[in-house]
Amino acid sequence: MISTVEKVLFLKSVDLFSKIPGEDLAQVAGIAQEITFDNGQLIIQEGEIGDSMFLIIEGEVIVHRVGQQLSKLGEREAFGEMAILDNEPRSASVSAASDVTCLKVEREDFYELMSEKTEIAYGIIRVLTHRLRDANQKISDPPSP
Repeated sequence: MISTVEKVLFLKSVDLFSKIPGEDLAQVAGIAQEITFDNGQLIIQEGEIGDSMFLIIEGEVIVHRVGQQLSKLGEREAFGEMAILDNEPRSASVSAASDVTCLKVEREDFYELMSEKTEIAYGIIRVLTHRLRDANQKISDPPSP
């Protein structure tokens, strides 16, 4: 079990929370639950309504849809972050590719925290907007020969 201070330091190292001040991260750490998954265990099922996101402390996960691997994520990466912002079905499934330790943040707790600390919402929006711009740039850039 990691301490609150360790959670804050970990959160600061995760891209999604990197722009959020440490004192606000302490509040995020307070609502984050440490959770573990066994190798091969299904963590998120495509099509389910999501209500939480996960931040990988240790291990790796595979993001997949209809049996096709979309990506592999590891330490300090997040998944399920779209579900914490909307109430739409999960766009892909996620399974543990090894034994995995994560911090789990529930939508309800996160919404409450964002309503009290708008800096957290702004930090998340900045990072997600940056990701979207990067994805759009990759689509518009022609492949190199």
